[in-house]
Amino acid sequence: MTDLHVFLMILVCGAVTLLLRALPFLAFGRRTPGYILYLGRVLPYATMGMLVVYCLRNVSPLEGAHGVPEAVSCALVVLLHLWRRSALLSIVGGTACYMFLVQVVF
Repeated sequence: MTDLHVFLMILVCGAVTLLLRALPFLAFGRRTPGYILYLGRVLPYATMGMLVVYCLRNVSPLEGAHGVPEAVSCALVVLLHLWRRSALLSIVGGTACYMFLVQVVF
């Protein structure tokens, strides 16, 4: 790619990103519809539930470590979140715990 092509590609990506961020304001104006507010309240919880199911779908209690690393890591995530109410701390702590258990212990 030439420098011009790279520059134009970055320019187009920036314009599309700006348009996508401005689109809700252009579509709804000042007043946000009730169903959008409702989705903003319930979708984060639904997404987290879906991610938990996706991550634990292949855990078999009859094979390997019997799901112990996953169970311990999930419990740590819950405890960290109840203690600090920090999603970042919960995610990093649970991931670090899982990787430690899988790589070192089991």
